[in-house]
Amino acid sequence: MPHPRRSDPQGVAVIDLLTIFVLAVFVGFEVVSKVSTILHTPLMSGANAIHGVILVGAILITGSAESTLELVLGLLAVFLATVNVVGGFVVTDRMLEMFKN
Repeated sequence: MPHPRRSDPQGVAVIDLLTIFVLAVFVGFEVVSKVSTILHTPLMSGANAIHGVILVGAILITGSAESTLELVLGLLAVFLATVNVVGGFVVTDRMLEMFKN
């Protein structure tokens, strides 16, 4: 007998995805809050690398947009990813300046 919530074609219900997202937020918060201050700079550098990949993905998706809505959402994603990457590098630079003193 099939699972009652598994009625969509891909077999994944929205509630399952929402549950995974909420659990990931809690786990991520706990992991990052337990990182010592000396490891924040390497952690930020790794996060910046991941955000750079997200930026490339946003650019690729925007390049294949077929409707105006897709284009607008893609450009918004590129803008937000760019702000995220630049902000991450600014924060990392400030943290490295603190360690120089």
